[in-house]
Amino acid sequence: MMPRLLLVEDDPRLGPLVADELAEQWTVTLCADGESALETADAEYFDVMVIDRRLPGIDSTTVIATLRQRRISTPVLMLTALSEVHDRVSGLDAGANDYLVKPFDFDELTARLRALTRDYTGTGTSVEIGGWAFYPEDHSITSPYAGRVMLTEKETALLRLLAGEPSRAFTRQHLLSAVFDNGEQLGTVDTYVHYIRRKTDRDLITTIRGVGYRLGTPV
Repeated sequence: MMPRLLLVEDDPRLGPLVADELAEQWTVTLCADGESALETADAEYFDVMVIDRRLPGIDSTTVIATLRQRRISTPVLMLTALSEVHDRVSGLDAGANDYLVKPFDFDELTARLRALTRDYTGTGTSVEIGGWAFYPEDHSITSPYAGRVMLTEKETALLRLLAGEPSRAFTRQHLLSAVFDNGEQLGTVDTYVHYIRRKTDRDLITTIRGVGYRLGTPV
């Protein structure tokens, strides 16, 4: 599966053009305004986002700040036709990770996106979850009392996503779109949460009623 990218661009000509160019390396979802961008980011998982500086309705800095307030830490690159320092600073202060001034070269855009996602990818080191040590690249988790437990690819992907933002409550729909194939039902998320809990500790993943799941704090 190609990494997923949310593109927020209101220009009816530029938006589809950028989406087509990026589609060679990314699975692209295109939104034309801030409101739909926030709705989409809440409902689906993305590896990176590209957001235009000037948007109708909810402006881009508000979109990015709202994402961060909702504990969505997905890397964001801001596209801007505004080259003044204060405009770039306002975007970065809102929570953007990088910016690119229009007009831009597509090779530079894709290089910056690769750099942003590379910074957010695990490198084989362990992630501490309570007393457990999770090794995503090895598809395993080490118990504080029973040794090493092997995980399947989907179990690893689900736990990796939760561990990447441990304080965030993910919706079941968000987890479904990020980890599982198209056509799977929401119950698949519950099934795999059950699998992980059965192999490890029930408190490793916490159920958030009315929302979904987040990483737990097992002893």
